[in-house]
Amino acid sequence: MAQSIPDGIKLLQAVYKNKSAKDVLQKAYDANPKDPQAIYWLGIANVAKNREVLSADGVTAARGIYQKALQDGVNDPLIWVGQGTMDILESNNINAAKQKFEQAITATTETRGKNKGKPSAAILNAIGFANSLGASTVGDPLYGIEKLKQAAAIDLTNPDIMTVMGICYLKTGGENGGEAVKAFQDAISRDPKNARAMWRIGKVYQSQNNKESLEQYFNNAIAADPTSPAPYLELFNYYSNRDVVRAKGYLDDFLKYADKDPLNDFFYAEYLFRAGKYSESLAKAKEIEASAGLASAPRLSLLYAYNYDRLGDSVAARDNVIKFFDAKLDIQSQDYELAVKLLSKFPGREAQTVGYLEQAIGNDTSRVNKLGYMNQAAALYGKAKMYKEQLFWLNKVMVAKGSMAESDYYYTTLAALNAKDYTQTMDYAKKYMAAFPDKPQPYTFYKRAAIGSDADTTSGTGVEALKYLDSVYDAVNKEKYKKDIFLNKYYAILYYIKKTNTLKKSPDFKVKSDGTKTP
Repeated sequence: MAQSIPDGIKLLQAVYKNKSAKDVLQKAYDANPKDPQAIYWLGIANVAKNREVLSADGVTAARGIYQKALQDGVNDPLIWVGQGTMDILESNNINAAKQKFEQAITATTETRGKNKGKPSAAILNAIGFANSLGASTVGDPLYGIEKLKQAAAIDLTNPDIMTVMGICYLKTGGENGGEAVKAFQDAISRDPKNARAMWRIGKVYQSQNNKESLEQYFNNAIAADPTSPAPYLELFNYYSNRDVVRAKGYLDDFLKYADKDPLNDFFYAEYLFRAGKYSESLAKAKEIEASAGLASAPRLSLLYAYNYDRLGDSVAARDNVIKFFDAKLDIQSQDYELAVKLLSKFPGREAQTVGYLEQAIGNDTSRVNKLGYMNQAAALYGKAKMYKEQLFWLNKVMVAKGSMAESDYYYTTLAALNAKDYTQTMDYAKKYMAAFPDKPQPYTFYKRAAIGSDADTTSGTGVEALKYLDSVYDAVNKEKYKKDIFLNKYYAILYYIKKTNTLKKSPDFKVKSDGTKTP
């Protein structure tokens, strides 16, 4: 039986059946090249590779399909939405995209009848979908959510509206994971066999490392549609570091149901790495590169890096991880960890490594992960004794957290001291004292900074700072700190003795008969 456009859409939503989807949609387009649905979905099929990532070449191809349709007289609102989608994916020109989206909404809004004033739910859904694509910085997911809510109120049965809404929520940040899950659950309420929404919920719980829930929803997705490859791959990825034998079973099922694609051999090469067969994994990766090309499988460079790292070739591992990140394709959040590990072995690479961490911060929606990357940057600079840079990142951590634990005060104040930024050291030490008055470290840091601020004991800044410290000692526990107070007074006496001796040696210094002195 001939497959239809809805069949092609379903294959497209299965993620790893995009090649099959494109074939179905191409046939539908060839049969009726002026059908707006066929035109729109063929464009979208060109954008998606046989992966979750987007294809830059496909964006150009899709743009060409939509432009040809307009030239051929298919001036349909859905084609305008397709063009707006490419505006977002090509250059993130959100204003140009919104202009086309709003034009499509206006053109499809009913002017009479029971639906008067209501736009097309399908158009609103397509607009939401456009803003669900790409990384968190691509498109306007909040605008997408707004349109999808309108669509959901008009079309009460289409589960795809709610699934796309959930993806948009995920793009707005990890704090909206709950809203995303709720949207996916609403999709399941509309269609109890919606494997796509179940898989999406599983991915949310996977990001939280919630084993029980991720397994539940991935297995629910498999039960709903045993031929859907995506949940098998997620379970393979989850177990690849935990139970290689079990992971292999999931990989076999993934390869069974996914499109036959030489690039899917990548996952087998990855399995060989997980199984500790590093040389075999390298050999398989080289086979894939020879048959498909590195540009078609950019993650091969990363797999090379992993294998070379395990085989003890740090230089080859470093070169391949740099090649992977320079390509700027198919980068995933966990990849930055390897880059930091490898590049931190080579002194002088700190700025480059932190550059990768900045990319991770920009692309990751999880607040916890962002803080982790910031702390990694601080630790990297600290290890390199680049204390000013370390302090910069610790300050970013403090701002992002909004509060400071005792360890935060300790490391930030110490970094400021090591950076010889004595003013900032004393500022942090004051806050440290106030927050943790029973800890000895803030007093020590403050005193070292006070003395450091007047290295040759001539300006008197150290004396004034130590007077403040003595006032704190008096307020906290004068008896406990009496020795410290004595030492601070002794420091002041030495300062005044030194200053007096310096003045005596000055030819301009004189004591007048009235007791005043010059200068």
